[in-house]
Amino acid sequence: MALLHHAELVPSKLELVAGWITARPFWPAGAEPGALSRLAAFRFDDPAGRVGIESLLLAVGESTLQVPLTYRDAPLGGAEPALIGTMEHSVLGTRWVYDATGDPVYLAELVRVVLTGGREAALYYEEEGRRVARPGDARVCGSGHPGAALPTLPTDAAAIERRDEGTTTVVRAGTAEVLVMRAVGSALPADRCGETLAGDWRGVSGALLAVVRHIA
Repeated sequence: MALLHHAELVPSKLELVAGWITARPFWPAGAEPGALSRLAAFRFDDPAGRVGIESLLLAVGESTLQVPLTYRDAPLGGAEPALIGTMEHSVLGTRWVYDATGDPVYLAELVRVVLTGGREAALYYEEEGRRVARPGDARVCGSGHPGAALPTLPTDAAAIERRDEGTTTVVRAGTAEVLVMRAVGSALPADRCGETLAGDWRGVSGALLAVVRHIA
């Protein structure tokens, strides 16, 4: 369950991401930052209830980009290369926003959802002491099964190895390799098969979003 707030964000999520994403190798050549728009989003749960985990699906011309983010109430040690910036949240105060591929909380939840056949978190607002459900605009599902063995993952952000390979971000964390498809619809190399995360949103069905593989 993800608890949301009716809040003002300064800068907005799109404004913050736009200042970072144009320098990434998966940004479409020749596209202007102002062309970035939101299509949909989905969230995962932090079991400890402290870290916000949200994946944005963004349109840039004919391309759809996936940008997973984590929102924290303090800087994450060892994750400096993954820091996108900070924003002011009118309810929660200053939030440190990270490219989630460098955040161990996101990776643990992504791996769990993929390998156990999990889904996105349900969304709720708290209004006058009541929790009110908010329909999401994206659905995701892991290809695994309940009770699947989970790999050992580091809790230290400095132990996460990341690199961008064109339109895919490859993450090595403990005994798992995670591929995050930045450009939705990009091809997966044949030697990188594993359990997958697929998503549906308006006009899209079964899009490949991530792959998780056990490694030695």
